[in-house]
Amino acid sequence: MKFRKINCAVMFLLLSISIQSNANTLPADLSWENNNNAKPWASPLATKGGKFTDFILTFPPTLRTVGPDSNSSFRSYINANQLGLTDFHPNTLEIIPQIATEWAYGQDGKTVFYKLDPSARWSDGNPVTADDFLFTLDFMRSKHINAPWYNNHYTNEITSVKKFGDHTISITGRVAKPKEELHYYYGLVPTPKHFYKKIDKNWVKKYNWKIIPNTGPYQISKIKKGKRITFERKSDWWAADRPLNKNRFNVDKVILKVIRDTNIAYKHFEKGELDSYALVLPEFWHNKAKGKLYDNGYLEKFTFYNNSPRSSSGWFLNTDNSILKEKPVRIALAHALNFDKVIKTVLRGDYERLQAFHTGYGEFSNKNISARKFDLKAANKILDEAGWQQRGGDGVRISNGQRLSLNLVYGRKEHSDRWSILKQDALKAGIEINLRLQDSSSHYKTIMQKQHQIASLGWSTGFRPAFWQHFHSENAHKPQTNNITNLDNKNIDKDIEAYRAETDSNKRVKLANALAQQIHDSAVFIPSFKVPYTRGAHWRWLKFPDAPGTKTSSTLYSPFGDGGIFWVDSKTKIETKAARKNSTKYSSVNKTFDQYRENTSD
Repeated sequence: MKFRKINCAVMFLLLSISIQSNANTLPADLSWENNNNAKPWASPLATKGGKFTDFILTFPPTLRTVGPDSNSSFRSYINANQLGLTDFHPNTLEIIPQIATEWAYGQDGKTVFYKLDPSARWSDGNPVTADDFLFTLDFMRSKHINAPWYNNHYTNEITSVKKFGDHTISITGRVAKPKEELHYYYGLVPTPKHFYKKIDKNWVKKYNWKIIPNTGPYQISKIKKGKRITFERKSDWWAADRPLNKNRFNVDKVILKVIRDTNIAYKHFEKGELDSYALVLPEFWHNKAKGKLYDNGYLEKFTFYNNSPRSSSGWFLNTDNSILKEKPVRIALAHALNFDKVIKTVLRGDYERLQAFHTGYGEFSNKNISARKFDLKAANKILDEAGWQQRGGDGVRISNGQRLSLNLVYGRKEHSDRWSILKQDALKAGIEINLRLQDSSSHYKTIMQKQHQIASLGWSTGFRPAFWQHFHSENAHKPQTNNITNLDNKNIDKDIEAYRAETDSNKRVKLANALAQQIHDSAVFIPSFKVPYTRGAHWRWLKFPDAPGTKTSSTLYSPFGDGGIFWVDSKTKIETKAARKNSTKYSSVNKTFDQYRENTSD
């Protein structure tokens, strides 16, 4: 055997690099926590097996979770199977372990130390190590991923990730924060360093349809483009025996079919081709979810009241538009929209009016803010004073030859009736609203390219109110950012930056409330509705714990994330299909669960 000679200087350099990579020393005074006694929310009666079939309205434009076109609704399925260091208990909001088994806090108030589970594995069998978390920082800072928000956050908000051996790390943020916020804002998910060979200018295109290794209970196993995506449960998942994971993630397969029309999807559900169907929309709950399938007990209905931050749902006004850049027009438009009429008629009184962009965040929500009420007299006065006195033969106002005509883009056909009512009343104030229904993919692209005038949508919620991504001028006037109103206000910028940097909880609350007032005053967002519950129907072979959801459940039928608590009873499935053929009846089921119902409205 031949041995290659190594220069002594090279040997010293290699040794030096090895020592430096593990040279960090843990502080001696750390107090480690684990919260292993957190209460499970699954049922010991749950059984494994079977498949769960659901639908999505559009096929995802990419499997990437960062970069162009990645911010689609499908991303939530992928992210839910990528564990972070810790998570929040869905009922108590206390910190619970995931990849980290223990954590401790640095004296600086902005550093958290984590001990990683040595048994953690990627779906391809490779171990999850400290290097994967260090790589996350490099990955998210790379310009090649074409993701400005991530570039900014991981560059300016997370200042360092340090390694103390293969299974211990620390994360330090830019400023000190309360302990629970350190985990949320500075927490990381690992990125498989062994999988990404090179992050270069071709990364976006190269990884558009790559199935990335993950750490969660399921992995994508089959893709039929434009038709369906299948996830399979890992039979040897490394975290399956964790106390909080037992009796969860029970079905063997999760199949997501692409069905581009909700009415057609409901027909698939009634045929037994889908296992559940969300019935939040009043039209479906009151008009469709009835008949023999329900009367005979084959389909069961659940209403579950939750208590969590509410989606920022409403109309977003693009201030780069020549008409909507005028603040009086924006305020007048808000007064010309009769949302209460929509709630009473189309929505059957089921929904409530959302009052502000951030609601349900406790003291971080400004409860003194109310959405502008429908008031045609006020709308007309404002527009007259703003120079829009003249009207055409059709009643639409005109100023300097320009009609007060605006396009509303929206992505759900089921919303057409509600917007038609608003359109009719707005015309009484001389405002023409043209309804532009788009498929989900086109709707998303239009908004991300800032090509809309008015966009109807709802943003997902977070742990605390988020202002920077939605309202800071850094994200205005350019595509692929979440400031879709293009709000550009230096005073608001200043307070957003102060809010992000503030370490005192009381001061942060005051800043959050002040920012909420400024955003309301800017009139770039018109709140629409909030829904204080989730509800749906399912075939009786889907079984649930006594509480079919958690305090923060947005749906009862989530197979991933903090869900996965239902299971398929194969015996009941066979029995139900036979009963349907021979007309055997069961007791009808229409249950309401209100243990987490809000005592007072926001």
